Amino acid sequence: MRLLLIRHGQTPSNVGHFLDTARPGPGLTDLGLRQAAALPGALAGEDIASLYASTLTRTQLTAAPLAAERGIEVRIRDGIRELSAGDLEMRADEDAVRRYLTTAFAWSAGDVARRMPGGENGTEALSRFDAVVAEAAGDGERGTVALVSHGAAIRVWAAARARNVTVGFAAEHSLENTGVVVVEGSPDSGWTALSWAGTVVPGASASGAADAGPAGRTLPGPELGSTTDHPFG
Repeated sequence: MRLLLIRHGQTPSNVGHFLDTARPGPGLTDLGLRQAAALPGALAGEDIASLYASTLTRTQLTAAPLAAERGIEVRIRDGIRELSAGDLEMRADEDAVRRYLTTAFAWSAGDVARRMPGGENGTEALSRFDAVVAEAAGDGERGTVALVSHGAAIRVWAAARARNVTVGFAAEHSLENTGVVVVEGSPDSGWTALSWAGTVVPGASASGAADAGPAGRTLPGPELGSTTDHPFG
């Protein structure tokens, strides 16, 4: 199964660096709408069989142009929403961001009992994402599956589940708006990350081939990314 994990387009909270994780959340900025509109072109070489988005408004708006271009419906699933910030919600200070990311990446490292202050623990967060991936695995027999999700959720899940993505790699490599992480595998056999926002991930192929996209190309990074955005939310 080939799985595209796509971060949503830019939101006002990304620009303001807020830990904005609650439902339904904000819409997209003008730049975010342009980023969403660029996705069909960026993914033109992908045979996408089905498309999922989280229950937050920003992922559904990001998925809409791709769904319209391919003539497929967007399946809305709560399991791939952003990692809940709990008591840290809507804070933008350095201490809150540090606590949020430290807790989230501790889950990837195996400390799944650790709980976000006033929020979920790692078992809860990873299990809900796993459930959507397991559902999508059935669609993967017909082609690639795209999941439009969130920065922290994608990075933490990839570090926890992809055999070649370490916690250090995921912590050091942010995912800009509409950035794509490509993984292959299955819930039973496990996952290998092929590319991360256009960069081949070390260990992507046992043979050393950089086959991260159709015809051996890597998928591009975000077409209209903004380095001012926080890589979560």
